[in-house]
Amino acid sequence: MNENGLNEAAANVATGLQRPALAPVWLAVLVGCLDLPVFAAAFWFAQYAALPAPGFDPRAAAGAALIVAAVATGLLALGGGYAPDLLRRPWRAILRTALALAPAVLVAAFLLAQGEPSDLLGAAALALAAGVIPLRVVESHVVAWIVDTGLIQRRAVIAGGGEHAERLIRGLAARSGTDVRLYGIFDDRDDLRSPPQVLGVPKIGDYDDLVGFIRRSEVDMVIISLPLDAEERINWLLAKLKVLPVEVRLSAFSADYAFPPSTRDPLISAIRGTFAPERRLMKRAFDIVFATLALLLVWPVMLAAAIAIRLESGGPVFFRQKRHGYNDRVIDVLKFRSMYPEAMDPTARRVVTRHDPRVTRVGRILRRSSIDELPQLFNVLRGGLSMVGPRPHAIDALSSRQERFTNIVDDYSARHRLPPGITGWAQIHGHRGEVDVPGKLRDRFEHDLYYIENWSIWLDLKILLRTPLSLVRNPMAY
Repeated sequence: MNENGLNEAAANVATGLQRPALAPVWLAVLVGCLDLPVFAAAFWFAQYAALPAPGFDPRAAAGAALIVAAVATGLLALGGGYAPDLLRRPWRAILRTALALAPAVLVAAFLLAQGEPSDLLGAAALALAAGVIPLRVVESHVVAWIVDTGLIQRRAVIAGGGEHAERLIRGLAARSGTDVRLYGIFDDRDDLRSPPQVLGVPKIGDYDDLVGFIRRSEVDMVIISLPLDAEERINWLLAKLKVLPVEVRLSAFSADYAFPPSTRDPLISAIRGTFAPERRLMKRAFDIVFATLALLLVWPVMLAAAIAIRLESGGPVFFRQKRHGYNDRVIDVLKFRSMYPEAMDPTARRVVTRHDPRVTRVGRILRRSSIDELPQLFNVLRGGLSMVGPRPHAIDALSSRQERFTNIVDDYSARHRLPPGITGWAQIHGHRGEVDVPGKLRDRFEHDLYYIENWSIWLDLKILLRTPLSLVRNPMAY
């Protein structure tokens, strides 16, 4: 076993899976970013060629071109025009692109051409064809290479070996165009009932290794390959895996081994993943935008806080503490220092209580107003934190009664299935500050689970908007 509790084989495989695979949504974003300027430039030149010189305004033409390009790109995205299987077939991709461009160009032509849209329509057709056709032909070769080399894939491991794993592996291999790639088998049984390798897929650990492997690697799916009559074992595995952010599938319920990415069938998809690539993209974009805006607004407050800390007690302005991040991974969280330098507690072995003598006068103000949390905006920009999410607790966090959080709440780590945040659903409902009785942590945990299961961009925005008021009303921060 290594220091992370994994056997050497599982640790070696996990080391090669530290970064997520290139999901189709990221490819769609890349192609869309290429399409937008090409569409806009083509339609701008179409207006330049077709509209009378006295009536041509370059800036107005640029605005119209951007609107047409944005509408067409949106229609393509909504209509599946950026699916890898379509993009790798250039003429089908060109036809789908033409269908998306047509309504936007028609409307713009009738609005801009002052009753004579035919010239603008013809010019637009020529200009867009000149831009789109070579673009799609080149993209088709690039996308085909990306797909064929396996850069776009769903990484999976199998829970359960033997003949049922063999049937699953054969079924996946028989499916043309499957994006599921297997990286290992986990099974508690000995080599007689579960051989060390099944059709080239190695057994790299037992069920105890499985959770640690998922914690250390970027895997998208666990496929349980056990027979239906092993109901007790399946339920035990599901209970063990429900704290993880990955999707869990039951191969016994999938006759064709398709495992479609967006299924909500409760039989095939036993546990839905909580942080799919689409969510990662939206949440990351949200975080970057709002963290940047927040820094632009609060930098004077942060500067004043830093000066006050230095003037009162000297020592470092910032305080770093290791906390649990997404999928139980350890992250360094940055805060303004609120304690005397000699009293700092990086391991959080002593909970901060009311009138705690370790906290400076400036520190009390910073903690009460949550200004001490503002440096975490840099954590957000770096990617370790999100603007909104379950608050990150210290490693081996303790209540004021010196009870471990993991002993107070069963499946405590289930709150790490989304990235932690500066603020969260629990915080705006008053669940922050000292944990002096077990019920406070349980209430916080239930609110965190609600947030994870009901996450949306709109919920994040709602929480951000309610955070300032919750800080004023909550007396539990000290």
